[in-house]
Amino acid sequence: MASLAFHQQPPRQTPTPPPQAPSLSLDTSDLKNGAIPNKHLPYCSPGSAPYLQNAPATPPASPPTPQPEIRTSWVLHPPDAHPKVSASPPVFAIQPTTLVAAVRQSASQELPEPRYVFPWLHGLHPENQIQLAFFTARKKTLRNVPRCFRGLTIIKAGGNLTRSKVTGALAPEEILSSEAGHGGAFLDVDPKEGFSVRNFQIQATKMAVVSDIIVYRDNDVSEKELHKVAKRLSKAQDTWRVKNSSGEQELPRFHVFILSCPFQKFEYEHPEVVAIDSKGQSKGELLDFCTYYRGAAEATQNVWLGPTPDSSICPVPDGADDEPTFDIFIEASDLAQSPELRDLDAVGGLSLEAPQRLEFPSSGSIMPQKWPKAGPLDPVTQMCQWIHSVANPSVTCNVDEEEPDQDGDIPMKTLHSRPRKVLIHCTDGYTESSLLALAYFMYAERVPVHEAWLRLHCEKKRNFFAYSSDVALLSSLQARILELSPGPNNGISGTLQEEPAWLSRIDGSLPSRILPYMYLGNLGHANNPQLLRAMGIKQVLSVGEPISWTKGQKESWGAKNVLFIDRVQDNGVDCLTKDFERCLEFISECSSTIWTPRLDLT
Repeated sequence: MASLAFHQQPPRQTPTPPPQAPSLSLDTSDLKNGAIPNKHLPYCSPGSAPYLQNAPATPPASPPTPQPEIRTSWVLHPPDAHPKVSASPPVFAIQPTTLVAAVRQSASQELPEPRYVFPWLHGLHPENQIQLAFFTARKKTLRNVPRCFRGLTIIKAGGNLTRSKVTGALAPEEILSSEAGHGGAFLDVDPKEGFSVRNFQIQATKMAVVSDIIVYRDNDVSEKELHKVAKRLSKAQDTWRVKNSSGEQELPRFHVFILSCPFQKFEYEHPEVVAIDSKGQSKGELLDFCTYYRGAAEATQNVWLGPTPDSSICPVPDGADDEPTFDIFIEASDLAQSPELRDLDAVGGLSLEAPQRLEFPSSGSIMPQKWPKAGPLDPVTQMCQWIHSVANPSVTCNVDEEEPDQDGDIPMKTLHSRPRKVLIHCTDGYTESSLLALAYFMYAERVPVHEAWLRLHCEKKRNFFAYSSDVALLSSLQARILELSPGPNNGISGTLQEEPAWLSRIDGSLPSRILPYMYLGNLGHANNPQLLRAMGIKQVLSVGEPISWTKGQKESWGAKNVLFIDRVQDNGVDCLTKDFERCLEFISECSSTIWTPRLDLT
């Protein structure tokens, strides 16, 4: 049993539909198709305007509301209780116990009212007229920097976060400008153009400028470098405060602190606030989303699914003997063409000596079409056949040139080819690679498309992002894939397989697993109750949009298993905090009934 929480994006409205990007075809006789652009750039709709439909077009501005005063006393403020190690710019030193206390106090402080920090956190660049017009056209004071919040930012000098990482730590370059002449300045992260209410990428810097900052180091970084980074940050604070203070009210002062001991001593005394230790191992006290969701996992024998290997994102711990070493890397890419069979054969042979790399078209890149039963295989089935042949090689024969027989013939020698480990990957581990992953799972396990969809997600714990065109493509290829599959014969007939009703209603994607008992989905997922049942989802939390179920469906689910939060839209303006308690209580009740989802293929 699991819960589904979803947030509906209003439909995009444009006067004319955008031009369609060229797509790849199963017809390999024409390879002149151009590469298609990246299809995964999100569109962020502004939703409805934040005023009533019948209200005047330009209602009068509300009188200014004074912000509450910032907290004047906490473990890092005022800083006079800590020794000053630099007078100009000011830098203070703290003990490990103070850092731990600051982390706990920061995490437990009450959040400010959204109206005091938004829309400033959305990013309001003075040259971005679209963003400014939507958020601040009728109330200029909304551009002001919030004065009611004192946060905490932790910086690791040296910036290597693959090891020795305190919980929530950032690298200096994530918030400091590296431009010449800006040695002591924060990054200017407010977007100069475009409109978005989901500028998550700017939040680290936005919060750093209204926070006290702690800098620490490990044994690989010198004390001199530690002080250098701390002074740059202190200068950046002074520069930013002077630039953004107004004549009406000056901004609060924030301060920079350095940890008085290296990380190696700190992690021994306070492992509870350590995310990655000095050996590069994630600590068990924390939920490691990188390992839990982004790591590679074996989908079928010797074939793995996962993100493109990047030690800066998912570090490999020292001495991790259980980490697989791959022989063949297949990257799913928007720019890739289907490889020729001769190239695949060459890669298969070379992979016995050294790791090899291939590319294959990404999800949504190959359009379904009719293909002849006789003749060459389509690129998808051909790729699946080849992957299985290298991952599960059968007994072959090889020439023994040293022992000709008495008639001069060269005898054949039995050779057992080494199985190769194959990684199907893309940047995030599922967005581009889902099509090939689903197709290969169908081929290797001899299962129909709907069962592959559910088993990869529910049994193998893999999130994926496919398109409606992928659903149609795999459905059209299902009979051929199952006919040629070397998997066990479970009485499945590729031509007569009955598809469940939910398959024709999905857009290719499934709800994404956030926690073992909670998924995040969209309105289309919520309006497909047969799919939710098949995934083991038993409760639905709907934010902003009511679900369109029949009376019978509502009765079968039960009123206590569905919660609808109305009077709120996903527009960057409407406030959800007033409903947090209801939502969290509903999720908590759902999660207490059962921990993991149940898979139901019927």
